[in-house]
Amino acid sequence: MTQKFTQQNTFYTEDHEWVTVHGDLATCGITRYAADQLGDVVFVEVPEVGKVFKKGDDMAVVESVKAASDVYAPMSGEVIDANGKLGDAPETVNEHPETEGWFCVIRFSDGAETKGLMDKDAYYEFCKGH
Repeated sequence: MTQKFTQQNTFYTEDHEWVTVHGDLATCGITRYAADQLGDVVFVEVPEVGKVFKKGDDMAVVESVKAASDVYAPMSGEVIDANGKLGDAPETVNEHPETEGWFCVIRFSDGAETKGLMDKDAYYEFCKGH
């Protein structure tokens, strides 16, 4: 599956996740800020294809040398692709969190949910407060 990562259609959550919308699909992962805060990622559990989430549901797990963290679904929908490469190479999340370190692709059910997400500039301002 070809991923399209552009700043124009990428949104961010207050949980430091990103979602890039392309058509009715959304590719999801954690941000550089989150990856840096976690430290060395040693394990990633991505969701199974076919799993259906509501916005805010626990979607994935990231474990680092510092902590284990849940990753929440940034949008409601069905997982149609999962990045299985992260199982063998969890360090990809540290190296390329907003490109090759993507977690899954969701066919979202409500495009209006992007209205509750931040654009890049708003997210950077949000991070300054943390």
